[in-house]
Amino acid sequence: MTFRLRELATYSFACNVGGGDRVVRILVGIALAVAAIAVFDRVGLQAMGAVTGGAIALTGVVSRCGIYYLFGLTTRRRGS
Repeated sequence: MTFRLRELATYSFACNVGGGDRVVRILVGIALAVAAIAVFDRVGLQAMGAVTGGAIALTGVVSRCGIYYLFGLTTRRRGS
């Protein structure tokens, strides 16, 4: 497990987020960030929602998910 965590920390693992998953992550991440800013009136909650949404969207943009990596999962097709 230590090796996997070291590789995860350097972000050198292979792409493991497929096409449909990417689109969903990007859309949900953006929607969450916008909703958090629009709905909450406290700056701390707005920031937490925006950061969480941004992180979800970022995993879609870069096609890499650390949680998928740790559990050995992938939604990417073979050979792509």
